[in-house]
Amino acid sequence: MLWFRAAVFAALCLFVSARPSLAQDVTLTSPDGAVEVTGTLLGFDGEFYRLDTKYGELTVDGSGVSCDGPGCPNLTDYVAEIALSGSSTMAEVLLPALIEGFALRNGWRADRETEDSQHFTYTLARGDTGRTLARFYFRVTNTDEGFADLLANEADIVMALREIRPDERKRAFNAGMGDMTDRNRSRVLALDAMVPVVAPGNPIRRISTPDLARIFAGEILSWAELGGPDAPIALHLPAKGSGLAQAVEDRLLHPAGLTLAEGIARHGRSSALARAVSADPFAIGIASFAETGTARTLTLTGSCGFSLAANRRSIKTEDYPLTAPMFLYLPARRLPKVAREFLLYVQSAAAQIVIRRAGFVDQVPERIAINAQGDRLANAIAKAGSEVSLQELQRLVATLGPLTRLSTSFRFEAGSVRPDAQSRANIDQIVRSIEIGAFDAQTLLLVGFSDGDGPAETNRRIAQERADAVRDLIRAATKSTQPLRVELATDAFGEALPMACDDSDWGRQVNRRVEVWVR
Repeated sequence: MLWFRAAVFAALCLFVSARPSLAQDVTLTSPDGAVEVTGTLLGFDGEFYRLDTKYGELTVDGSGVSCDGPGCPNLTDYVAEIALSGSSTMAEVLLPALIEGFALRNGWRADRETEDSQHFTYTLARGDTGRTLARFYFRVTNTDEGFADLLANEADIVMALREIRPDERKRAFNAGMGDMTDRNRSRVLALDAMVPVVAPGNPIRRISTPDLARIFAGEILSWAELGGPDAPIALHLPAKGSGLAQAVEDRLLHPAGLTLAEGIARHGRSSALARAVSADPFAIGIASFAETGTARTLTLTGSCGFSLAANRRSIKTEDYPLTAPMFLYLPARRLPKVAREFLLYVQSAAAQIVIRRAGFVDQVPERIAINAQGDRLANAIAKAGSEVSLQELQRLVATLGPLTRLSTSFRFEAGSVRPDAQSRANIDQIVRSIEIGAFDAQTLLLVGFSDGDGPAETNRRIAQERADAVRDLIRAATKSTQPLRVELATDAFGEALPMACDDSDWGRQVNRRVEVWVR
């Protein structure tokens, strides 16, 4: 009896709702018949029932109850159903490739059925018996629509090309979905970036981030202002409501206090945007790094002489200032077992190969030797402020010279020692690597750096605090009860190794970081 009551009131053990056909009255009864719970069946994940009752929403372990009513699921032939909604960029190639890889790894068959331009379904079935195990329902729209579907209980997983916004986070919390910024509420599936693209014949090769913002705000109207031909600039962006378009506003324009110009050509697919720009010698667009097609990308520059091109390494390290992580957001309720296994799979080494082959940037840490970073060290010497002494630069080279840098970096929310969304995912990644022994008998040196705004010693102290904060978060996230088989150490060099110019919010954000070095 006690176990049954405990199961009934274990409301924290929530799980995904099945499709609306399950919303029917059922009665759950304990084995001795002494306790009954009647309500509307909101979902069943193969293990737990979720009911809307007069006592509120309850979750009950299905292994110890019998179910009576027209909505009761077939326990023998249960089929998990998972609805995904959101980013077309993720739904077109990346998620299908991962679902097919997941099925192949398990020896299952994955069949796709397309209903229309916005809806398709993947059915996973056993290869030997043909028994259906799961259905993944896709609604291909944009990030805005994905979060709206989640809040309306019409989606179980959101595909997002941006972080959840404060108003969406508040509404989700009020709807009982928990804090969507918690570590277990989101996954960074892969990495992408916002890249400025032009036609192959356009003479412009580089552009500063402030100028790029001013172009899309309508303050720069002619290519002549950038050293190009005397011709008007035609602007192209992804469709309104898409995560990439919103990231352009959040990450590019808002830091400069600018808003988008009127009359920008919009495209439902990033690939369509790239094709349109390629066909117009006077066009510029901002596209997904994975979908630039025949368009040519521009290198971002700064007034101090730094330049940053989008490539796999600069996106992985977040050194490129306009990175765009690809998120899966999950509500605080229990997913079916197949869905949970899929979410584990997407973080595996096998899935990272699939992600890379699909044209996106994977999250496998790469080691970067010190001799491959000559430009960074040269910049450190050339751009060091008057407060950065030769002795400090020599200490930097002496400390980092014998080590190898990992491509994993950590950056922070504005004015905070809390890592940003991608960096929170990087902490989980580092922890998984530690727990499988990837760094056994090695030292991970977490090295803090800062921007150059303010006194050098104050910046070095802030950088040290951030390095210490990352170390503490890694230790706290490690599940093993045994002492770590890897040493975690910290150091800081403040503003001694800038990656970008400090004359803009974008540059300062890139410079505020904690790097991981391995000895």
